[in-house]
Amino acid sequence: MMQTTVTVESPIVETSRVAQVRGLFDLPRAERSSLTWSVALPLEERPWQIGLMVGPSGCGKSTIARRLWPEALDHGSALQRLNRGCVVDAFPDHWPIADITELLCSVGLASPPCWLRPFRVLSTGQQFRVMLALLMANAQAGGLVVCDEYSSVVDRTVAQIGSHALARTVRKRGLHFIAVTCHEDVEQWLQPDWVYRPAENLFAWRCLRRRPPIEIDIVRCQASAWALFAPHHYLNQAHAKTAVCFLASWRQRPVSFSSWLPLFGSGPRARREHRTVTLPDYQGVGIGNALSAFVASLWKGLGWRALSTTTHPAMIAARCRNPLWRMTRKPSFAQPGDSIGHATTRLTAGFEYVGPALAPLLARALL
Repeated sequence: MMQTTVTVESPIVETSRVAQVRGLFDLPRAERSSLTWSVALPLEERPWQIGLMVGPSGCGKSTIARRLWPEALDHGSALQRLNRGCVVDAFPDHWPIADITELLCSVGLASPPCWLRPFRVLSTGQQFRVMLALLMANAQAGGLVVCDEYSSVVDRTVAQIGSHALARTVRKRGLHFIAVTCHEDVEQWLQPDWVYRPAENLFAWRCLRRRPPIEIDIVRCQASAWALFAPHHYLNQAHAKTAVCFLASWRQRPVSFSSWLPLFGSGPRARREHRTVTLPDYQGVGIGNALSAFVASLWKGLGWRALSTTTHPAMIAARCRNPLWRMTRKPSFAQPGDSIGHATTRLTAGFEYVGPALAPLLARALL
């Protein structure tokens, strides 16, 4: 049982205004003001990886956290490294670049252009994810990471999606993470093993549940929609004018884009994935992969093969785990004369969609 009594005191200087307030509200005269919390957290009772300390401002969350986990809340060295060049340079020097990019992808920041920018120019949502990745990178195996004011500076949708990506990463890496926040809406997405509410002094263990569903709307769109997504593509902003484009939206916001090209040559007719991008604030929950697979099922419903070539490590890993896709070419360099002859200097992997086909009538209507 983790038990402690936390007392915070401050002097009261008697002034004319202090005397007026005491008189108006019938407050007794005192030399000091104090608040006390008696905390009992039974964290040794069972294994856990994620905890949530939540409550309104002023209920003592930060004060209790600083008393219980002072070292885990000391992020000074991590914050200093954020001033070193671009994002990837902020991570420990002994980390290989493959591990850095894997960790950034796992917390939902899968946009290589963002990795090469200074931390200060990123959006608040991107900074939020970088900070989480950096804190985990600096934690020892099985160590504890405590984040005060968790998700307080980001949009609530960004906070929810980021919480899901974070929780998955924490459990995969075998870390312990405690979020300290005034926002109740992250609980369903963070899926903590326990929740402590200082305002009521209530502690409760939780069972893991499924995260809230994400229902996206998919429509065919004009190529002009690419402008919103182009800065976040991992290659470049070029886009073929002949591509057929699709847009996914969630909660009436555009979140992901996918475009496809015909594949010319002998053999069965086929379509090739051209560009698929999810906006950084919505990465980490599989929206881009869901959009890509849906469009692939549309082509299959119309009698086309759906092919995809990618160099992004996160997408390659996701496709390898996904039974809807079959790898047709292991990561390798393209050879002269290949349909992807431009990819002779970077590893790419080829996939074919082998999942169910969309109903032809629906596929034609959407197209």
